[in-house]
Amino acid sequence: MSADQPLVLGIETSCDETGVGLVRGTTLLADAIASSVDEHARFGGVVPEVASRAHLDAMVPMIRRACETAGVTLRDVDAIAVTAGPGLAGALLVGVAAAKALALSLGRPIYGVNHLAAHVAVDQLQHGPLPEPTMALLVSGGHSSLLLVPDVTCDVRPLGATIDDAAGEAFDKVARVLGLPFPGGPHIDRVARDGVIEIDFPRGLTSGRDMERHRFDFSFSGLKTAVARWVEAREATGEPVPVADVAASFQEAVVDVLTRKALLACAENGVQHLVVGGGVAANSRLRAMAQERCDAAGVELRVPRPGLCTDNGAMVAALGAEMVGRGRLPGSLGLPADSSMPVTQVSALETRGER
Repeated sequence: MSADQPLVLGIETSCDETGVGLVRGTTLLADAIASSVDEHARFGGVVPEVASRAHLDAMVPMIRRACETAGVTLRDVDAIAVTAGPGLAGALLVGVAAAKALALSLGRPIYGVNHLAAHVAVDQLQHGPLPEPTMALLVSGGHSSLLLVPDVTCDVRPLGATIDDAAGEAFDKVARVLGLPFPGGPHIDRVARDGVIEIDFPRGLTSGRDMERHRFDFSFSGLKTAVARWVEAREATGEPVPVADVAASFQEAVVDVLTRKALLACAENGVQHLVVGGGVAANSRLRAMAQERCDAAGVELRVPRPGLCTDNGAMVAALGAEMVGRGRLPGSLGLPADSSMPVTQVSALETRGER
């Protein structure tokens, strides 16, 4: 780490985590996170208004914690990066407003960055600079995407995405069917370790015309419904539901589709490096199967540690630091919070219509 490299503060508020990170170059100095997940659990999903209010309460404490952890003051910060989209509109506005206030008061440049691109860039904090190009598989509660990434600061090309339920969303819904707590991903992963993979659940968009029309797209709605119907049929007979076996079989179907399409995308685009990111990337079976299939295909797999896979300020700071290092133009105080920001737009430069 060189003191000559710029110090970037990153703010993430796209959903239910308030994240503030400090990064110098590719070195992570602090990663402060406050989660409101417990406040959403009783509703069985994220409530946008609750998330926005939680961000308001947590923002200043998280900024202070990050600075204290890194041993710096706000005056030491050279640039501010913030998630400008996609995400929940109200939640994004809290982060963007905070970043603008800091940029204005400190006289520092501001970078409004794309949440998905940040999930790719965060891998640099653990494994060093990204190979170019890189294939990225991003899986979370809101996204299941395959991205070809020649340059994470300005050139991200979508190859496929979810056409209905994202992988993480399917985990949450199946967990509810099985009587497991929210969020469902960690609980299904835990329970599945004691289960037997013996139920043949469907693999959406993996055969016939579906593969022709949606080669790199994902669909987990049918799988979720198949699990629900299997459980209902079992309950109708009066037999106990083998929760661990259902969880293991469901998880295997999801992971099979994700890794199969990711490796196919690598092969057809001549890419030898795969980054897996997003909250679902913390799933132990996804990590294991991705490693097995990448080893067999001669593809280098890069998966950040679980703490960097979920939403966090470090990933925003990492992308901001990369943009500063490559001389990308900052935005202005008119940059928007864009809940539907496309992944092809890595940064938000101006107000809507002036990008």
